[in-house]
Amino acid sequence: MDQPVPESVEEAFASLSDAAPQGWRVELIEGEIHVTPPANGDHEEIVSELSGQVRDHRKDLGRYTGLGLLLPGGVAHSRVIPDLVVAPKGSFSDRWEYHDPTPVLLVGEVTSRSTGDIDRERKLTGYATAGIPVYLLVDRERDVVKIHSRPSGGRYERTELVSLAQPVTLPEPLGFDLDTSEF
Repeated sequence: MDQPVPESVEEAFASLSDAAPQGWRVELIEGEIHVTPPANGDHEEIVSELSGQVRDHRKDLGRYTGLGLLLPGGVAHSRVIPDLVVAPKGSFSDRWEYHDPTPVLLVGEVTSRSTGDIDRERKLTGYATAGIPVYLLVDRERDVVKIHSRPSGGRYERTELVSLAQPVTLPEPLGFDLDTSEF
């Protein structure tokens, strides 16, 4: 049986999202669809360590993996699934697949060869435009951690670059140190 041809990028995105095998990520970023296979073990170990350190320092915050965010954009909204979202507990107690990013305090991304450029550039812009206070990027290909903060006008005004294995201080509204030696 022939499938109808999607009339828009939104419809194509919805169709791919519905058809994607479990663990695959389908994201719509600035009008382009990106499909990413499940992460490898090293990637997930870093995400788990990040989540655990947030829990250890801030028990009042929820740590969400696999949570979709709806980011404002020029032509169309982006629908992304960050590796880690940190927000006050209960911020996403609804049935939506993609959420308003207003309560988000931090998004974290861990690069892979297939997503590195998107994480470094397009998601950086999207998170800043959404006003997310802190964007933590663990760049495995470059052996660095970047902390972007103070979003304004679609960009982050402050960026701190730290070599992997060095401690890094997360700015307010988080205000604690991360031990990156486990990354």
